[in-house]
Amino acid sequence: MTNISIISVYQAIKNTLTNPSNWLCFLSGFLLVFAYAPFSYWWLALILPSIMLYQVNNAAPKLAAKKMALFAFGWFSSGISWVHVSIDQFGGLPLVISLLLMLGLCAYLAIFPTLAGYLTARFSKNKQLNLWLLPPVWLLCEYLRSVVLTGFPWLSLGYTQIDSPLASFAPVIGEVGLTGIILLLNICLVNIYASSLTLFKGKNLEAKTNSSCKNLTLSLALATIIIVTSFGLNLVSWTELTGKSAKVALIQGNISQSIKWQPEQEWPTMLKYLDLTRVNYDADIIVWPESAIPALEPAVQDYLTTVNRSAILNKSTIITGLINYNFESKEYFNALLVLGKKNAEDDQGYYYNHSNRYYKSHLLPIGEFIPFQEFLRPLAPLFNLPQSSFTAGNYVQPNLMANGLHILPLNCFEIAFPKQLAANFTDNTDMILTVSNDAWFGDSHGPHQHFEIARMRALEFGRPLVRATNNGVTGMINHLGEVTEIAPQFEEVVLKGTVEFVSGDTPYSQWPNLILWLMVIVPLLFMKVMRL
Repeated sequence: MTNISIISVYQAIKNTLTNPSNWLCFLSGFLLVFAYAPFSYWWLALILPSIMLYQVNNAAPKLAAKKMALFAFGWFSSGISWVHVSIDQFGGLPLVISLLLMLGLCAYLAIFPTLAGYLTARFSKNKQLNLWLLPPVWLLCEYLRSVVLTGFPWLSLGYTQIDSPLASFAPVIGEVGLTGIILLLNICLVNIYASSLTLFKGKNLEAKTNSSCKNLTLSLALATIIIVTSFGLNLVSWTELTGKSAKVALIQGNISQSIKWQPEQEWPTMLKYLDLTRVNYDADIIVWPESAIPALEPAVQDYLTTVNRSAILNKSTIITGLINYNFESKEYFNALLVLGKKNAEDDQGYYYNHSNRYYKSHLLPIGEFIPFQEFLRPLAPLFNLPQSSFTAGNYVQPNLMANGLHILPLNCFEIAFPKQLAANFTDNTDMILTVSNDAWFGDSHGPHQHFEIARMRALEFGRPLVRATNNGVTGMINHLGEVTEIAPQFEEVVLKGTVEFVSGDTPYSQWPNLILWLMVIVPLLFMKVMRL
């Protein structure tokens, strides 16, 4: 029995590896990384998925799941390969183990597109995958990917379109809606090709020919509507400039991750940030990156008081990342702290635990908290990284007040969660702020993808956004998602620029949840009416 099982497994692997269709699915996903930053060949996202979709069209549930799994594993193994950098350099594990962990994460993420393929085929009328049913099911599975095990919605398809004409959909239906649009265009491409091929051969049954004509007509019409609408939306201004602006300076300290938390580097690092700030007090807002101060807040009260007084004296405000430790509750918080002027009338005095601060809410598994830590911590240094025992802040927190401005903060990984941004977005929000320390990921494409995600949030919510990091990518983004200032990576830089503020709201900023469910329900109703 054992020998029969081994032979069966061997035969299955052999068949998988020798099937050209399987390789096409894998490679179409693997090459999709080039649609994202820093490569940004956005048009690839409108072509590559169609190669896989052609293979799964009318496939049975198990076959559809298999093809989709190969596509998704290729997609994530190239797209988030940067995760290996932090595991390899800071995890303290052998190379083989770190690679296996990275591939394990890719396999986990591939579950969700695989599930979309299986469910689409399973619930199609004839138990064969109907491409028209895929977009709403895919979006539901992407939603699961964003919430299960705290969520990891990285590399969603919509981010590829930040520089394409289709970006005009983002203020209306968000990145999640853009993902649906991309899938629809790929499906249209598959149907146009397949239907044209069927009609050209002319040897099929009349019913099949009629079906091909219907699919061809529908696909051409839908693709045309999407393209025309995208150009029409580019003419719409959801927000308008108010004439109000602020001078902003972003301090990129470029502190090596290998020395950042060494005790002897604590004061040199803090003095570096203060020295870089002193010559830039002409800025209204000065931002230091995530955990710029490599010390616990209770231990640097004198330093913070000095920074606060210096900022007030120069009529400026400093926002810095640091770690707070509450001695009473024995909890650590990844914090953003406002020092200096709160508004034109009120010079904020610094005192420990004052309210003008933000505690990171969405913590990163392994990096900031360890699930099942009693079992995992003894296994490897990976599970004992510095500051890996944080407590989450409240999901909804007041905007920061800085020199009269209402600033919505998000810390690092949180920028990938538009629902969290929406929950903290108010009518008074002037600007979005995100800070990060992407030194964990070296010279990889991870930090560029992170910056691309931030650009999408600015476009979706129609607000300018500034991003301060330890070693890049640091930059300023306007309310249209366009980069206005950007600093070179891996250099000590003070990036200065003027942020212009706007009034008005985008549809997505007001109804993000409604739009998600409409993107699921409307296609299902459309299929019912069209009898697809």
